[in-house]
Amino acid sequence: MAFDTAVSGIKAATADLGVIGNNIANSSTTGFKLSRAEFADVYATSLLGAGGNAIGKGVSLAGVTQEFTQGNISFTNNALDLAINGSGFFLLSDDGASLYTRAGNFQVDREGFIVTSEGHRLQAFQVNSVGDITGQVGDLQLDTSLIDPNPTGSVDVTLNLDSREVSPLVPFGGPFDAFAVPPTFPDGDSFNATSSTTIYDGLGNPHVMSMYFVKTATANEWDVHTLVDGVSTSGPDTLTFQSNGQFDPASLPVELSIAGWTPLNESGSPTGASAQDFTVSLSSGTQFGSEFAVSTIVQDGYTTGQLRGLEIDDSGVAFARYTNGQARALGQIAIAGFTNPNGLQPLGDTTWAETFSSGSATLGEPGSSGLGVIQSGALEDSNVEITEQLVNMIIAQRNFQANAQVIQTEDAVTQTVINLR
Repeated sequence: MAFDTAVSGIKAATADLGVIGNNIANSSTTGFKLSRAEFADVYATSLLGAGGNAIGKGVSLAGVTQEFTQGNISFTNNALDLAINGSGFFLLSDDGASLYTRAGNFQVDREGFIVTSEGHRLQAFQVNSVGDITGQVGDLQLDTSLIDPNPTGSVDVTLNLDSREVSPLVPFGGPFDAFAVPPTFPDGDSFNATSSTTIYDGLGNPHVMSMYFVKTATANEWDVHTLVDGVSTSGPDTLTFQSNGQFDPASLPVELSIAGWTPLNESGSPTGASAQDFTVSLSSGTQFGSEFAVSTIVQDGYTTGQLRGLEIDDSGVAFARYTNGQARALGQIAIAGFTNPNGLQPLGDTTWAETFSSGSATLGEPGSSGLGVIQSGALEDSNVEITEQLVNMIIAQRNFQANAQVIQTEDAVTQTVINLR
């Protein structure tokens, strides 16, 4: 009887329509991968196998596989929207259980962890105390606390002193008021050039460090007076140039050593910060016949700062930016690769679980070992092509109708047999 065979065909067409309907329903789901129903024919066999003229007994659903082809990447304005351009999966932690996804629409929970909308935490290679990436994998978390200030330890100054200058007639010295608006200095003809920059004490308080350059009566020789907040801390320190306007290489490095500087506030009282030592490097300085000019002043101190934003580069390194201009690496997003992605077990919420068929996950940095790179501010669209699915739906509908027609035909034949006299 062909009834069972036709029923199996109807069930197969129904399953096919179910898979197609699920694909169409998720055509706008971020990171969704389309599925395909696969079928196999059925033959009744004995221990010795089927005969050479055996008739098949219908069809069965052999499996539903997913196609992990790349979806289109759509750009957004959210830095926490991430897309993988290439192969691999984001690694998530669900209370310690490992999950995998291609959907990168992440957000920050109240504890600062980067999570999915279901609360699964994004995993990343951790950083050590100096910001270097380690091999340890853990939750990626934003640190919303204030960043510790860093006292200035070195100042690097690149400048040119005008070789045409002559020694001032008025000796350098007298009281200074760096906190006046504008700052006031005595004896305006007592120095040839001056430059200032901001430095920081151990509590993150800013202070004005000024340097006054005085041409001496000796050719190619200058005195440098260093003051912080109008209080002398060093000087005069002598700078001696060669006839070519540069320092003698044998005298390098040329540095001013500031030792035991006690930070003061505007009223002249200690700020509470510890006494501080730092150096001022002038090794790149020159004395040419042109106007005094300061090219760069770089110092390594900074005040405290709050979290201002997050940036993630294509290698998956997450950088936190702070209001004091500093940036720190928080971790590097881990990408998981599988030998057989089709063997992964779908869990819903656009996540998959590792199985024996998929093989064990291999974690790596984005862009390494054949893994894709990270695109920040973007999401991967579903790889469902609507037109193709509609065509498949028409084919599945025709299969359903054809199998239903087989049942009608078998019913007519059976009725004819019954009506035989």
